Amino acid sequence: DTAKTTHHPPSNYHIDYNRSGHPLIEIITLPHIHSPQTAAAVVRKLQSVLKAVDACTTGMEFGGLRADVNVSVRQRGTIGKSSYSGVAGLGQRTEIKNLSSFKAVEDAIVAERDRQITVLEAGGTIAGETRGWSLGATETTRLRGKEGEVDYRYMPDADLPPLIIGNDLIDHLRSRLPELPDATIERVHREYGLTEKDARTIVALDGGDRLEFMEATVELLHPRLLDVDDLKLGRLAGNWVLHEIGGFLTANNQSWSDLKMYPIDLADIIAYLTRGEITSRTAKQLLEYANGGSTSRRVDCLIHDLGLLLRPLSDDEYCNLAQTIMDENPGMVAAVKEKGQKGKIMWFVGQMMRRGEEGTIEPEKAKEVVERILAE
Repeated sequence: DTAKTTHHPPSNYHIDYNRSGHPLIEIITLPHIHSPQTAAAVVRKLQSVLKAVDACTTGMEFGGLRADVNVSVRQRGTIGKSSYSGVAGLGQRTEIKNLSSFKAVEDAIVAERDRQITVLEAGGTIAGETRGWSLGATETTRLRGKEGEVDYRYMPDADLPPLIIGNDLIDHLRSRLPELPDATIERVHREYGLTEKDARTIVALDGGDRLEFMEATVELLHPRLLDVDDLKLGRLAGNWVLHEIGGFLTANNQSWSDLKMYPIDLADIIAYLTRGEITSRTAKQLLEYANGGSTSRRVDCLIHDLGLLLRPLSDDEYCNLAQTIMDENPGMVAAVKEKGQKGKIMWFVGQMMRRGEEGTIEPEKAKEVVERILAE
């Protein structure tokens, strides 16, 4: 790398030499990308692969990766006069430098595409030049013109000889590559039963930490739930890691690094819930306890110390509670019986959950009782 130039309008430029001499590798694509969304997806995919092989330790947001985009347009059905690396028929390109986020890649391309179309439709021509983009801007800005197709006229440096990389080194590195993102997504989908969407999400989140947490949880669940197959265990753990824990962190304005619980805590919650020894409401309370920071007790201890084990009601007690709620709400009963509004059944279940003592109402059992009484 050479240096970083920062423009301070209208006419001041600051030059930062702190990163001069840092290794810089450029990955160049051919002009085969035809939409801003695809361009952003390409950069996102490149970043995930580079992180997976430890070639890029930080993402775009921390400066580990930057994108320069070249934009050209031409009227549909016409052939442009420019070419690039053997691809002919292109319009005159401009280059937008140093984009630092996926959104910036997409937004800058949209703005420059629209600018070029406006210029051409007004009868103008596109100048080959380097342009800049600022966060929150609506237009790209001209930085400098390009003197010719060869933009940078570097002279060979005698102290920097050519670096020849042999096939033996390439083969050696290829044979030792870690699992790449696409392979990880396919494995998570196949081995843990997650949907492809959830598999992609969990692989992409938090630098792989969330996936590692889920896999550790599944491993701990095996001896706790011997009669449950691997796919169901994977789906259970994946749902909790993605949706329950994810929802908890979002609601508390926290990130994954703020998580205080461990895989063994989640394994205990899922095991007790799957065995029917706690209710789903209690499970979510335990999630809050485990991440509250006010106790260092394990989930297993919390369940017994706080008396959270399920104390199931008898069938008669379920029926009496459901009937009481129905007697108090004849309009809701009529909505189900006379108008066929089956969604109201879950309203009754919710009321039973609220009325019953903590750890006594199972939603599935409550729903079964409500449906039975309403069908009479």
